Amino acid sequence: MPIARAARRTAVRLGAVVLTGALLAACGSSTDGASGDGAGGEVTVTVDLFGSFGYKEAGLYAEYERLHPGVTVKQTDTEDEADYWKSLQTRLAGGGGLADVQGIEVGRIASVTQQQAERFEDLRKYGAEALENRFAPAKWAAATGKGGEVLGLGTDVGPEAMCYRKDLFEQAGLPTDREELAKKWATWDGYLELGKRYKAKAPGRSAWIDSVGSLYSIMIGQEKERYYDASGKLIWEDNPALRTAWDHAVEAARGGLSAKLDQWSPQWNQAFAAGSFATLPCPAWMLGYIKGQAGEAGKGRWDVAALPGGAGNWGGSYLTVPRAAKHKKEAYELIEWLTAPEQQTRLFEKQGNFPSATGAIDEVAGAKDPFFSGAPIGKIFGDAAKAAPVQVLGVHDQNIAQQITNALSEVERKGTSPEEAWSNARKGVENTID
Repeated sequence: MPIARAARRTAVRLGAVVLTGALLAACGSSTDGASGDGAGGEVTVTVDLFGSFGYKEAGLYAEYERLHPGVTVKQTDTEDEADYWKSLQTRLAGGGGLADVQGIEVGRIASVTQQQAERFEDLRKYGAEALENRFAPAKWAAATGKGGEVLGLGTDVGPEAMCYRKDLFEQAGLPTDREELAKKWATWDGYLELGKRYKAKAPGRSAWIDSVGSLYSIMIGQEKERYYDASGKLIWEDNPALRTAWDHAVEAARGGLSAKLDQWSPQWNQAFAAGSFATLPCPAWMLGYIKGQAGEAGKGRWDVAALPGGAGNWGGSYLTVPRAAKHKKEAYELIEWLTAPEQQTRLFEKQGNFPSATGAIDEVAGAKDPFFSGAPIGKIFGDAAKAAPVQVLGVHDQNIAQQITNALSEVERKGTSPEEAWSNARKGVENTID
């Protein structure tokens, strides 16, 4: 998941759920020896996330509580992932105020495995090593510490596509067929060229894209090496792929193709219903967000096509158990259940989160989404997931990305020259990683 994600809504029909005996087993006492929060061994497992991972909305917490009498799941969440991460660092340093389960965005997982492993439970203690074959190899490896510690279980991944407003395209005289569009914007140059055509006849005050920051993020998500190379060397400033993404984002900004909206802001949320932009770079998890913001009125207006420039990945998360958690064993049992293929399948069907569990990927291959004009989302995102590069993750990925998108926002909104904005990004990165 993403940078911050908010609540997601129902996508397609709920599929059958098969639960193994191990997953149905009732929770036992905590590793710390505390059997519960009150009389009768009742336990409240606390979960702290950024935005919402969709578990509550998909009814998974309610089902887990039904299957595990005496267990209550209580979730808190922070809308913005950067705010969440900052707060989590403070609590980890102090050792207090931590939930039993803490979500970690994929851009932060290297920080956990390389710098903070001692602050999180090694889930092998609870038998997690038996789950390795359940997950895509890259997903599993990213949460594995230097000594083989299993520090988190993977939730979703973020295969990328392009979501677009069919009605706005039609009003602007552009083709609306997803396969035709995929051919016309096979490259990012083709995508920007279509954007210029859209701008010339754009209905109302609508823009081609929500922000140039989202364009940069989706493009850099197509690269194996972004901010670090495989040896751990910081390469962002000299990475030609990053500069290409930067240059395309600058072109979009200077060409007036952007609605200049900060993702996750109230104004951005309102723009879905208002039709303020025609395209949105769209990792799988974004589908549920669009539904939640556009509402029932948006059904059939949106569609999904293959992404310009090839496959990529943007986002995906992990569930971890801090060393300071109160109910470690119960927390592990919950995250094992939530990340099982059956639950990942349900979450995709209801919320659009694309599974990282290999068994679930095959299960969702035929999924279509009525809200998105019947788009074959299982195939579109499944093909993207198979073709996406295995990305090199670094300790400061998320911080560097934020500084670059901040700088692009200066170009977009203040008219700052690309040269000055790049210099500002460099200074911001230096200050952030010192």
